Order: sequence, then C-alpha cells, then structure tokens
Amino acid sequence: MTKRRLILLLTALPAFGTPAAADSCGDLAGKVAAATKAEVGERIEDFVRFKAEGTMTLSLSCGGTGPSSVGAQYLGEPLPEDYYSVFGKAGQAVSGVAADTLVAAAHKARIEAETKRHSTVPTGGVLVTCSFTRSAKGPLTMCAAIEKADRS
Repeated sequence: MTKRRLILLLTALPAFGTPAAADSCGDLAGKVAAATKAEVGERIEDFVRFKAEGTMTLSLSCGGTGPSSVGAQYLGEPLPEDYYSVFGKAGQAVSGVAADTLVAAAHKARIEAETKRHSTVPTGGVLVTCSFTRSAKGPLTMCAAIEKADRS
C-alpha cells in the first residue's frame, strides 16, 4: 500500500469507524407514530407525548438501556372504539409483543381498574397497567405497556 493510500485510509476511518449515536427514543417515537398515525407533540430527552385521534393522547417513556413504556390516555366516556386498538399498536411498536395480546390484557386491566382504581396484568413479557378515576373533569382512563426487563 502506498503512503498516499494509507493516509487517505486513516483520514477516512473516523467517519466510518464510529457509528453515529442512535437516538433510541427518537427511533421508538417514530415506530409509535408510524404504527398509530399519531402526531408527535412535546419531546424531551426521554419522553414523547403524541396527539392521537380525537382527544386521546399517547405518551412514551424511553428508558435508554432500561425498560421503556408507552401509554394511552383518554378523558371521557365511553372510550373511543379505537382506544384499545391504538394502545395495542403503540405497545407492539415499543415492546414487540403482539397488539392483540396487549389489547386483551388492557381490556382485563381496565375492567378491574373500575373497581380497584388501578390494575396490572402481566402478559407477553410486559406489564399492562390501567388506571381509572372519576373527577370533576370526567372519567380518565390511562393504560400503559411497560417492558419488564432492561434492554442492555
């Protein structure tokens, strides 16, 4: 190898030798937005809020190497027909667990939360948790899919 080629190679290595730092939270936010058609709203380092259909919102907490979670919130009754579907798609985008598995767990947790206020159902390697409260603003449903193990 000639001296000139060696210099060119050594000059080019820094550009190829170290991959750009991946924005894992941004990647997950992109997956959630694509799966649910929700619009990305507020974004800070490890948290993203989305505007879904109607007054439904989604939230994504990105744990870096730790567990991440995604939740769906809705103020009012009855729940929109697509609440569980959107929740399942968002959960699948984050955890890889099948949407229908997450939907079934969310239905069960939401029903239990009506009497207990809060319920958690383990399923497919995640915890599905739902809360239900009534206030002057109306009934609030919040369900989340939370990864159980870290991804390091």
